[in-house]
Amino acid sequence: MEKIIYYEDELNDEFSSAQIDIRTIDENYVFIHGPFWDKCSLVIQNVLSMPIKYLYAKLKFRIKFIGKEKVKPYKSQGYFIYGNHTQPFADTFIPSLMMYPKRNFFIVNPANVSIKGIGWLVAMLGAIPIPTNINGMKGFLNSVENKIKRNSAVTIYPEAHIWPYYTGIRPFKDVSFKYPVRLKTPVFCFTNCYVRRGKKGNKVQIVTYVDGPFYPDETLKPKERQRKLRDEVYNAMCERAKNSNVEVIRYVKKENKVSCQL
Repeated sequence: MEKIIYYEDELNDEFSSAQIDIRTIDENYVFIHGPFWDKCSLVIQNVLSMPIKYLYAKLKFRIKFIGKEKVKPYKSQGYFIYGNHTQPFADTFIPSLMMYPKRNFFIVNPANVSIKGIGWLVAMLGAIPIPTNINGMKGFLNSVENKIKRNSAVTIYPEAHIWPYYTGIRPFKDVSFKYPVRLKTPVFCFTNCYVRRGKKGNKVQIVTYVDGPFYPDETLKPKERQRKLRDEVYNAMCERAKNSNVEVIRYVKKENKVSCQL
């Protein structure tokens, strides 16, 4: 049976079921750790957790990547990668699978590192939380720059909120594109599409399309570079989203206007 979710605001509605008390992320939060912590993080990210990530993606979604060879020439260079946010668990590792063995970090909502008992583990798996106040911005920006300078990837979900199994691309702002503009790095994007599989077509597969690289246009002013990068990524993702051919969940605007998905 198809599930229907009614929404009001494509930019701000959140459909994750998790209820978490958000911790304060300020100047006291440790964004950059020492060598021992970093080595432990590397082992957890790229060794211990990889079999779990791979098996979950393959067994549950029969995931298939199209275009992941586009990131291979950049294995010795830091870059940013943007994607559509449609899975509460799989979205934490799909980018890592397609760029492995490159280390991948995520810019995340503070809720992700606020889970009691495992917040530290989420951070070790690569989460970089957005500060909850201005005092934490210096450490946050230094951390993002540190990851890029060490030739890692930084993943951003510009839609910000999870809409499970959503087959369109929600409009998103250009604010997160200030990072590649500031650091003059390449940008990639990936689009998770949902397609039918199985003899009866009653099962769902994720096909992930990778596009890029896109570069900041140095002939433009910084804000214009941000906007152009955003538009290039958004348009590429919208085009790829047309490959979805099944709706596990149908999203309907409460104003009796059915949203355009496929």
